[in-house]
Amino acid sequence: MPAPNLFKRALQARQPQIGLWSTLPFPMVSELIAGAGFDWLLIDTEHTPSDPIVVQQLLQAVAAERERPSSAVVRPAWNDTVLIKRHLDVGAQSLLLPFVQNRAEAEAAVAATRYPPRGVRGMGGSMRASRFGRDADYVRQAERELCVLVQIETMEALEQLEQIASVDGVDGVFIGPADLSASLGVAGELQHPKVRKAIDDAIARILACGKAPGILMLDEPRARQCLAQGALFVAVATDQVLLRKACDETAARFAGRPDGGAPAAY
Repeated sequence: MPAPNLFKRALQARQPQIGLWSTLPFPMVSELIAGAGFDWLLIDTEHTPSDPIVVQQLLQAVAAERERPSSAVVRPAWNDTVLIKRHLDVGAQSLLLPFVQNRAEAEAAVAATRYPPRGVRGMGGSMRASRFGRDADYVRQAERELCVLVQIETMEALEQLEQIASVDGVDGVFIGPADLSASLGVAGELQHPKVRKAIDDAIARILACGKAPGILMLDEPRARQCLAQGALFVAVATDQVLLRKACDETAARFAGRPDGGAPAAY
């Protein structure tokens, strides 16, 4: 019997989930941040040098935290049937599929997570997801605990939002703010009025479709606004940015000698 997907169940119950975006593909980092108390962690492979072997190690590291556990969500590098199969086989239960532009691509994402006749997922033998074949019910029960999130990142996708969100098997729709800003002609300006309006409208439309809206938003006041508007899975920080800022701020505090003179040579 597959383990219960607490993240999926929280979304179904409309319980907001606060997350951390993880881009540092090292098990010790994953284990460290898993104990911080976030509801979910995004394990990214789209913009990181990760593969399913690394993802398996990161999933194991996240699962090692028992006192303050977080749910792992894996983002494959692309909405690709083979990549989806490989991440599911190593034990991912929740997937965020990037750059879904229309209903057909959303349907393909769902089909890749389902075994025939409901989908096209290949049958594996002794894979980690089925406890290396010990779980004889995995094939019949896996679909119930899988969570499929699709990512809309362009104005073209927003125009098709209702068609995408209405696909059976799509549990949530994630708004990619950075790529959306580029699509709107204001790349990197996440607080631009055009971007803010597009995000606000998308959250409301996703909720109207009965699906869970999600977003990555590092600006805390804006993240809280998105939550207040009904966003249900919101990543509010990234491990790499947290580390970079802490390093930069600490170095800056000690950049000069205590007496105000020039930095010491070393």
